[in-house]
Amino acid sequence: MSSLSLAVRDSNTMLRRNLLHARRYPSLTLNLLLTPIMLLLLFVYIFGDVMSAGIGGADRSDYIAYIVPGILMLTIGGTTVGTAVSISMDMNEGIIARFRTMAIHRGSVLIGHVIGSVLQSITSVVFVGLVALAIGFRSTDATILEWILAIGLLTLVALALTWIAVGMGLVSPNAEAASNNAMPLILLPLLSSAFIPVDTMPGWFQPFAEYQPFTPAIETLRGLLLGTEIGNNGWLVIGWCLGLAMLGYLWSSSVFNRDQK
Repeated sequence: MSSLSLAVRDSNTMLRRNLLHARRYPSLTLNLLLTPIMLLLLFVYIFGDVMSAGIGGADRSDYIAYIVPGILMLTIGGTTVGTAVSISMDMNEGIIARFRTMAIHRGSVLIGHVIGSVLQSITSVVFVGLVALAIGFRSTDATILEWILAIGLLTLVALALTWIAVGMGLVSPNAEAASNNAMPLILLPLLSSAFIPVDTMPGWFQPFAEYQPFTPAIETLRGLLLGTEIGNNGWLVIGWCLGLAMLGYLWSSSVFNRDQK
């Protein structure tokens, strides 16, 4: 069997293992999924009228349209926290050491985690998107191409954040530490343009909110779904995602291979 065939076969096996593990132990996934849903309902039904007025909208429906792209990005960030925890648990419970004694492709363990996490992220986005549709979110002006680009953007963001989360899980001594280390993946969307426009924030904070990776991702997704101006945000988010994915991959591979020695 060629090296490529071996890698594909073993990565597929690890993917099925991770998906089966997520199905058997759904509590972590459900907890991370409930956070964006609760924030969506809270900001729409409790703060919706006030927040809509703050962004110049006529009613709550304007704020629903504004907040949903940010909530979808927050959903991806939350799901990848589960990846960091899962990786840390595998490292500390000895299953990784067992895999290393078997005749399997060395990178398949990490690849299986990454692909499984991306699939879970997109599935979580679909669930949150259905909740958003149920409470009034509409994207009637988006074309088929824009929907395809939006799905591609969400997948690219999920891939980049997953590789970072894998690195965080590998360097964490336990699951609790992994969860804490990955908290920026949830906090950063809260400090972006997810809930309010950047230009309404305090002047000293605006540069941070504007140039962190989640703001261009959210603004690009808004442009694709709602027809707002994208500007340079599309190129910025692509650059952020490729950079983070490469950084996460090199970091994770280095730690994983170092621990094998």
